[in-house]
Amino acid sequence: MSETLQVAQTNDREEKYKLLIPQIKSLVENEPDPVANMANIAAAIKETFGFLWVGFYVVKGDELVLGPFQGPIACTRIAFGKGVCGTSWQKKETIIVANVDTFPGHIACSPLSKSEIVLPVLKGSEVAAVLDIDSAELHDFHHVDHQYLEQITALLEASL
Repeated sequence: MSETLQVAQTNDREEKYKLLIPQIKSLVENEPDPVANMANIAAAIKETFGFLWVGFYVVKGDELVLGPFQGPIACTRIAFGKGVCGTSWQKKETIIVANVDTFPGHIACSPLSKSEIVLPVLKGSEVAAVLDIDSAELHDFHHVDHQYLEQITALLEASL
C-alpha cells in the first residue's frame, strides 16, 4: 500500500473516531451498568468500522470471561497471561498485533482474524476487563486506534 493511501485511510479513521466518541459518551455517561455500556460500545465500534470482532472480556478470578461482543462466536475463557487478551491484562497495557500469526501463544478464536488490538479497562489500578478488536485485514491497527480507543475505554471506566 502506498504511503499516501495509508495517510488518507488514517485520516479517515481518525475522523470516524472523532464522530464516534461523543456518541459513545452520550450512551454511557448516564448509564451506571457496565454490561449495558460494554454492549453499546461494542456495537458502536463494530457499526462504525466494520471490524471482524469487537467485544469485551471481563476479569473473573484468575481468568477473562467473555462479555458483550459483536461478531462471530468467540472463545469463552482466557487465562491470565495467555494470548493477546491475557497478555494485555497481565501487562496492564495496550497491545497491537499487526499479524496474529506472529504473536507467540495467540489464541485463534476465528481463522478470519488477521490483526488485533487489545486495551485494558481499569477499575482504579486493576484491570477489570479488556476491549478486544479483531480485523480480517493484516496491519489494520495503528497509533490512531490506540489513542482514540483509550478515550473510549476511559468513558467505560467511569461506570465500573
